[in-house]
Amino acid sequence: MSAFQKVSIPYGGYWSTPFAKWQGSFANLHAVRFAAHVARAELAKRNIPASVFDHAVFGTTTPQRSSFYGLPWLMSMIGNSNVGGTVVAQACATSARVLATAAGDIEQGFGTTSLCITGDRTSNSPVVMYPQPQAQGGAPLLEHWMLDNFSYDPLGGPAMVGTAENCARDWQIGTEEQHEVVLRRWQQYEAALANDHAFQKRYMTLPFEVPDPQFKKAAGTVPGDEGIRASTKEGLAKLKPVVEGGTVTYGGQTHPADGGAAIILTTPERARELSKNPKIEIAMRSYGQARAKHAYMPAAPVPAARQALERAGLDLKQIDVVKTHNPFAVNDIVFARETGYDVNKMNNYGCSLIWGHPNGPTGMRLVIEIIEELVERGGGRGLFTGCAAGDTGMAVVVEVKDARKN
Repeated sequence: MSAFQKVSIPYGGYWSTPFAKWQGSFANLHAVRFAAHVARAELAKRNIPASVFDHAVFGTTTPQRSSFYGLPWLMSMIGNSNVGGTVVAQACATSARVLATAAGDIEQGFGTTSLCITGDRTSNSPVVMYPQPQAQGGAPLLEHWMLDNFSYDPLGGPAMVGTAENCARDWQIGTEEQHEVVLRRWQQYEAALANDHAFQKRYMTLPFEVPDPQFKKAAGTVPGDEGIRASTKEGLAKLKPVVEGGTVTYGGQTHPADGGAAIILTTPERARELSKNPKIEIAMRSYGQARAKHAYMPAAPVPAARQALERAGLDLKQIDVVKTHNPFAVNDIVFARETGYDVNKMNNYGCSLIWGHPNGPTGMRLVIEIIEELVERGGGRGLFTGCAAGDTGMAVVVEVKDARKN
């Protein structure tokens, strides 16, 4: 067993931007500068000085201009020029890896208070030119960072949607069953929008002020997640599979997005100092990582979750809230089939299938929503698990204790 014993999250010590659609309101915002811009505002809102951090980890997957300078640059922009640190890029598992990296360092005493911050802009991603002097005429090799990696696996095999089709075939998951899950996820997300976004406002500043690309003035506002279109049974029924002869439609998969999210990890003592309510204790218990067989990406969250639970000394029956990064509805069905967990009970209040996928920040927002749902319940344990490129998965277990309910 390798559960964490000394890693806590201050209640309210986390935030997320809304997620904006591909080429939407955040499309021209530099992801590193945007992450710093939001962090400054959110820390000020919580009366937490940037100087409190002696550790940080930055998760991002899409290169931005000057991102070579990574975390030290970001920390300097928020007002702390004394912290260096790690930049993590583990595709869709980036957030879980950021949390695991920071938690491990805190557990070992390498830091006491860590800013675990993520930011990605899938819109307007770079076109990378690689030297290729041996090619005919010395023509360089070009890579469209997002589009090429969506559609191409260097290990060979299908595009990402093909991994979902492999799972759909082997677990015998048809289009209609996928669409039933999509409709359930829409119902759950609508609960987060009730009473003027009451649930989301527990961790998100709304309406959200969008800065101009120079981060000097406001360019507008967005009321919440941007670019989301409600699904209906009739609308989904009209959709054809993306791959001829397949089962996955555009309605049964997520969309690329832009945004950011962050969580503060620290010691239990410091967490009480930074918490907006010290009677609410939040602990990061464990993490897990696994790899499915090649071209079966949606199956990877299952062994990752099992490893995280084993490390925490828990069984899935002891988990009160489950959230998944589900780029395909197939992911949740496979998880339910393999674990026996009710597919209709996971992902209350939203998930990446609905609000989109800006890569690095996706899992961070899901962990934040787990925390807030557990607080709403009066405490309990939560599991995040999700897949990532390379047929990998990562998982995180958190626990909330609320002395107000005793």
